[in-house]
Amino acid sequence: MINRQLDKGIGAIFFVFTIVFIVVSMTNEPFFEWVFERHHNQWSWYLRPLFLLPFCYAAFNKSYAGMAISLFALFTSMFWFPKPETVEDSVVAFLAFEKEYLYGAWNLSKWLMTLTIPISFIALGLAFWKRSLPMGIAVVVLMATGKMVWSIQNAGESGKSILIPAIIGLTLCSVLIYIGFRRLERK
Repeated sequence: MINRQLDKGIGAIFFVFTIVFIVVSMTNEPFFEWVFERHHNQWSWYLRPLFLLPFCYAAFNKSYAGMAISLFALFTSMFWFPKPETVEDSVVAFLAFEKEYLYGAWNLSKWLMTLTIPISFIALGLAFWKRSLPMGIAVVVLMATGKMVWSIQNAGESGKSILIPAIIGLTLCSVLIYIGFRRLERK
């Protein structure tokens, strides 16, 4: 078992790495374009929700390092897959919307909406830190539902392109979180 100080130190390092990745992505347009070209590969859409599993496991075990590494992996997994050769029109349209949204003007409404992301992860971490399976599953459902509603409401028809990956991710994560939680409780 890793000691608390080391765990917090590693957690802080990966938290900083995640912030740096976000800042570089938002301020370096060539890097952002490179990332988004690879994000067109829908395998990343299916993979990303699975990083909630180690995040929840780390929170259950009160590991800052595990939670921070999971977040870093979740954010960077956008570019783990190669740029796809063919992409559905709805995916191209949705990601064009997301890119425009991120690089467009930022007002109070957009800042408040963006705050729901860290708030959601804090709530998810707290739920499993406190070992509350119902609260944890509820947060996962709210995160996925919020992303689906936001996507369709703001991107229109192209926003529907995330429905299948989001529903599969939500279902798989919920089932695996439930099974994992029950096994951890028995130990």
